[in-house]
Amino acid sequence: MFGYYLNLAVRSFKRNKALTVLMVLAIALGIGASMTTLTVFHVLSGDPIPDKSDRLFYVQLDPETMQGYRPGEEPQNQMTRFDSEALLAQKRGLRQVITNGGNVVITPEKPGAAPEFTDARYASSDFFAMFDVPLKYGRGWTAAEDEGKARVAVLSKETNDKQFGGADSTGKTLRIDGNDFRIIGVLDAWRLVPRFYDLYNDQYDTTEGLFLPFSTSRDLKMGTQGSTNCWGDSGGDSRSLTAPCAWLQYWVELESPAKAADYRNYLVNYSDQQRKAGRYERPTNVRLRNVMELMEFNEVVPGDVRLQLWLAFGFLLVCLVNTVGLLLAKFLRRSGEIGVRRALGASRSEIFKQCLVEAGTVGVAGGLLGLVLALLGLWAVRQQPASYASLAHLDGSMLLSTFALAVLASLLAGVLPAWRAMQVAPAIQLKSQ
Repeated sequence: MFGYYLNLAVRSFKRNKALTVLMVLAIALGIGASMTTLTVFHVLSGDPIPDKSDRLFYVQLDPETMQGYRPGEEPQNQMTRFDSEALLAQKRGLRQVITNGGNVVITPEKPGAAPEFTDARYASSDFFAMFDVPLKYGRGWTAAEDEGKARVAVLSKETNDKQFGGADSTGKTLRIDGNDFRIIGVLDAWRLVPRFYDLYNDQYDTTEGLFLPFSTSRDLKMGTQGSTNCWGDSGGDSRSLTAPCAWLQYWVELESPAKAADYRNYLVNYSDQQRKAGRYERPTNVRLRNVMELMEFNEVVPGDVRLQLWLAFGFLLVCLVNTVGLLLAKFLRRSGEIGVRRALGASRSEIFKQCLVEAGTVGVAGGLLGLVLALLGLWAVRQQPASYASLAHLDGSMLLSTFALAVLASLLAGVLPAWRAMQVAPAIQLKSQ
């Protein structure tokens, strides 16, 4: 029967071309607008590391003085260098990482080439394993090289392409901030979306061009990026080991999510010890959030994207209301035809199915046109100056969602008109003919 109803729907479309075009346009406009914003929201709010996002935890402690203390408030959103290095040395997790962003100057080997600024990532040795960083050539640095302040570097694929034409550059030397670094690794194509390991720089920016050991960066006093909060006298160096300043991100990877409670207790004990030692003044206040919890807490998805999403779905609702009216007019205009079918033995449920098949067919056509509009909308998004704009692309799941949403929306719009159509009394219609 589905094929028969489909054939009837196509014939109906040919008889009422203007109404059909209006319905398809209404569905397409609503689908195009909603899928454009839904795709952007999907890209920005997705799990950036699904295999282990529930096992990676961001650590926060509260090392501030009692000045301005308010019970229950959020502790510092970043860590001091002293606490970070202390936790790193104790190694209570499967892996642990200190990290921070920076900006360095690369001096190209080519004679006459001008020095270039590039973003850098300073990190301890577990960074590559913890965040599943793919390496095309070579390796990351070891814990021994980190402790020894080795002058080694890992390049991003883009930096390697630019400086060495994409060849295997491991073993070569690159001059960074006036110092020679030995290249020990080159990343494959890699971009976390969002770049959750440091939410205090642009989380939708591209991958850093260089990766250097954290200890080396401090030994050479390399420049850093990101926010810094100090609550005491840093002696002119907010990056020193004992400076009362929070400016580092500290991550720990645990064997399983169930280990989080034990690790939290460890942080509580650590805080208590620091208070007894006189470093901490405030009551113990720790936070341990996994990747998705941290993203949600920090509201990583821009507020304007959420607003646009709601507005787009509101627009889709308006389009559906219009479609309901058009379908209602169309079906009731065919009351005579429906009355004849009912008189020949068609049940009300069959009439209802026939009308829904016609509504669903409108949804498929609207989905096709809506897909084109969504692609145009995403192209327009990519022209914006926002750092996440380049990520606005339709993937396979969103492509399927486009048609699923279009058909679902049209079926919902067709329920009321179909219900009214199946109520047509055959006797009255036959008498009126």
